[in-house]
Amino acid sequence: MRALYVTSEIYPLTKTGGLADVSAALPRALRQLGVDSRVLLPGYRQALERAPNLTEIAYLGDFLGCGETRLLETRLPKTQVPVWLIDCPALFDRPGGPYQDEHGEEWPDNALRFSLLSRVAAAIADGANGEWRPDIVHANDWHAGWVPLLLSEQTKVGTVFTIHNLAYQGLFDLSQCESLGLSPADFKHLEFYGRMSFLKAGISASDAITTVSPTYASEVLSPEHGCGLDGLLRERADGFSGILNGADYGLWDPGIDRHLPRNYTVRSLGSKKVCKSAIQSELGLECEPDAPLFAFMSRLAHQKMPDVVLESLPHLLDDGGQFALVAEGDGGYQDAFCQLARRYPGRAAVHIGYDEGKAHRLLAGSDMLIHPSRFEPCGLVPMYAMRYGTLPIVRKSGGLADSVIDVSPEKGRLQSGTGFVFENSNSADLLACIRRALDCYRQPISWHRLQVNAMKQDFSWERAARNYLDLYHSLMGSRMPIQTDVPSKKQKRHALT
Repeated sequence: MRALYVTSEIYPLTKTGGLADVSAALPRALRQLGVDSRVLLPGYRQALERAPNLTEIAYLGDFLGCGETRLLETRLPKTQVPVWLIDCPALFDRPGGPYQDEHGEEWPDNALRFSLLSRVAAAIADGANGEWRPDIVHANDWHAGWVPLLLSEQTKVGTVFTIHNLAYQGLFDLSQCESLGLSPADFKHLEFYGRMSFLKAGISASDAITTVSPTYASEVLSPEHGCGLDGLLRERADGFSGILNGADYGLWDPGIDRHLPRNYTVRSLGSKKVCKSAIQSELGLECEPDAPLFAFMSRLAHQKMPDVVLESLPHLLDDGGQFALVAEGDGGYQDAFCQLARRYPGRAAVHIGYDEGKAHRLLAGSDMLIHPSRFEPCGLVPMYAMRYGTLPIVRKSGGLADSVIDVSPEKGRLQSGTGFVFENSNSADLLACIRRALDCYRQPISWHRLQVNAMKQDFSWERAARNYLDLYHSLMGSRMPIQTDVPSKKQKRHALT
């Protein structure tokens, strides 16, 4: 089986959030099940700089009137997964990030930039590449929302569209439709309250729709969480499912993590104290081994409840706790956390901006992860935290409800839980949950048992990959025998016309 995985980011070439981790892990896991999976994404400046051994495999010419465009190939590091980058300097050779400039402003031509991604994917799926043609095209989030629309008349290729966050919909003015080469027939798939939605196109035109956890799949069918698309999702309910994401334990495992000052496992949990002391020193916190250290690594956006966390933190810090943040996002929230750190020197530390190594060291050195959310499609960071013996504090929503087992005497899980769960998105409920966690933290034997519970949870990608493989088979109308560890063949140079 051949699958083209279309995404806007992939770790380590470019990353703004969990989508990059998923895009790196799922195609690799599928390949281990015998799928010839290949990844397509834009050739951003930073991606081209980080990609090893780039080779031009196709010259696309002036594909959409955007200037010369090429298709370059690399391999995902330490894997056999081919990664194809669309090298179009006029659209992607820029400073800043994949979606915004260096000042945090959206690129004004994002509609054109990501329509190019979809059109190149469709060209590959339509057989423009004589040597390799996918059976399945798996498009992700609004950036690739046009792919199912462009292939809706293509009967030989199945399309899967995965929603990683329904709140990000790729909205643009309808006046751009004609300049982007869309036909009047496409209007019904795109129009969204007087605007054009790339996400709606993916939902409307794909053969199957998935999202990243079963609970989130149920939540988005309601007006409260459906972001205006719940009616369309209910219409497509027969083809809609939730598959919980996995954790890449090749990258997120304290036993092998190269970013840590000392590695540790379930059997050597004492070494976690070394990691705690090291991150306290690195971030300028007081080196107090017994002070509970809380981490926050969520995007600074309203969804992640930073306002509620800010309201709760003074109570936590005044009671002797410590807090460390490694994150970025809304400027107002960034300023508020920086002010908090100045108010509590040695008790609170704030690092604005994503730093991969620092994020790993903070997870390893912290005792608890504060990760509340007003809605949460999946929640990868709490999965990572559990493997590091850092117990998550989460709100019961989306994938967090599917992955964190509440430490609750009322539910008989005082010794079998893996984290702490609260119901309502307010500071009173969050603080009550934190105090429950602190009560357990002050009981070393019980706390150690909970850490072991968390570290033994298995969220590896094989389970999710098999679910996706079953979905791919269903779209092809047959089930193929699953093979393992199938070596890939050296891809030959080819051309797209």
